[in-house]
Formats: sequence, structure tokens, C-alpha cells
Amino acid sequence: MQPKAVCDPPLKKRRRRRRRTVLIHTPFQEVAVNAAWPIAVCQPPLNQKEKKFRCKMAACINLALRGAFLSQRRHLTAVWIRFVCNHPPENKKTVISESTEEYKFVERLIPPSQVPTPPKHAGPAPSGWTPPADTPPPLPYMIRRSRMHNIPVYTDLTHGSRKTTLVRKVEGDIWALENDVKQYLKEVVGKELPTQVNEVTMTLKVKGHFDSELKQWLASKGF
Repeated sequence: MQPKAVCDPPLKKRRRRRRRTVLIHTPFQEVAVNAAWPIAVCQPPLNQKEKKFRCKMAACINLALRGAFLSQRRHLTAVWIRFVCNHPPENKKTVISESTEEYKFVERLIPPSQVPTPPKHAGPAPSGWTPPADTPPPLPYMIRRSRMHNIPVYTDLTHGSRKTTLVRKVEGDIWALENDVKQYLKEVVGKELPTQVNEVTMTLKVKGHFDSELKQWLASKGF
């Protein structure tokens, strides 16, 4: 048997679709609408009201065009209007104005860079804070206030049960301060408590928690 020649089926020619362009005259410009894909339309810069009006107008025209093409029983792929602005954007210069009179309202919202000095008043404050004396007491040692204007006496708890009291920011003769603290706490407790002096960090450590007693004692001296 002789082999038969097999031929591929003939290719169908694609019908070229004719594009129809409809011109619509509006009060603003001439709009070109294509029946296959949209055509851009140039228009001047718009404000907010004109943009809303153009969107409503485009929606109405789209509905009208679709109805017209469907009434003629034509194959419609897509019909719509798109407004495009080809004008260059306006060069709007921003102007920055300074108002020194209204800066006081902004300045009070900025947090301070340092703790402000407390106002001067006689006696303790309602919060219990006591101001230092105007002149330091005539003693061989000096205790400076902390940056929050408090007496630098703190408590510490180490190893779970070891209670200690720390006196920091000591200047001058720290050994004289140790003797005065021992004598004062002996009158309060009734026995002499062990203490430890650190000359490098200028701190005095006392065994036990006696922060409130030492703060009252140092405030009475004028520190």
C-alpha cells in the first residue's frame, strides 16, 4: 500500500474588525470614543467640582453609546471614555511663614532638656519634698542633691535578704560623715550598725534600711 499524503486543514482567515470612532461635542472639548478601545482626550486642569461633573458626564455618555451600538446589533467589545489631562502641572510655590507670637503655644509642648529648678518656698512642700538650705552647713563634708533635686539616699537588696542603705554624692571628708551617721543611728536603733566607706565612688553603705531616717537627718542639717 502506498502511503497517503496527509494535509493540514486550511487556516481560517481572521476577520479584521473595523473600528468605528464617534465624535461627541461637549461644552468643554471634542470627545473621541472608539468602539474597540478607549481614546485619550485632552482637557485643561480641573478642580474638584469639574472632576465630579466630568465623571458623571462620562458615565452618561458610556451608557448612551452602549445602547446605540446594541440597538444596531453590532459586536461591541468595549466602549468607554477616559479623560486625560496633557497640560503640564502648575508650578505652585509653597510659602512658609514664621509666627514668633504663636511660638509660645508650641514651646510649652516641647519637653525640657533638663529638670527645671524648683520654686523657692519655706518649709516642706505638700508632696513631702524639702528644699535645701540657702547656704551649706559648716561641716567638713558636703552632700549634693540628685538631678531630680532629691537627697541621694537609696536602699538596696542583695542576695535576697541583705538590706543596705547607700548615701551617694558625698564630697569632702567622708570619714567624718561616717562617724556622724554611726552616732545618729545609734541613738535611733540603740546599737552601733556596721558601715562601709568607698573612697573611689564616694559612697557610704550602712547595713539595714534606714533611708527615711537618714533623709530627715540630712534635711535637718540643710543638705
